[in-house]
Amino acid sequence: MISYIDETLQLWADERQGSATDLAAGFGSNVIASLMAYQGVLTRRTRGSRVLLDRAAEIEWIVSKHLSPEQRQVVIEHYCGHSASQSEKWAACGCSRSQFYRRLGQAHKSIQYQLLKRAA
Repeated sequence: MISYIDETLQLWADERQGSATDLAAGFGSNVIASLMAYQGVLTRRTRGSRVLLDRAAEIEWIVSKHLSPEQRQVVIEHYCGHSASQSEKWAACGCSRSQFYRRLGQAHKSIQYQLLKRAA
């Protein structure tokens, strides 16, 4: 695995989870509703940086449009899945441990390539 891609995917998963939680709670992007829910304390999911939000959107686009279905499934299961054990993650993807991590490594390389391609 590529360490900075791993960190980026963890931030992407956090942002993705935060968006789903806010939408499920009925807040969406409404600041007033968020302030009311959190008793006047404004919490920023993006840790105060618009760059992280932009990067999360970019990663979402790459994961959804440029990864193979198998790679996408492994990335989502690894970073966003709530499986109790590693073996449940492998079973959810229908592959062995070695195949799971091989696909995850390939996904990291594909994401790195797409990020470099977009930066050029």
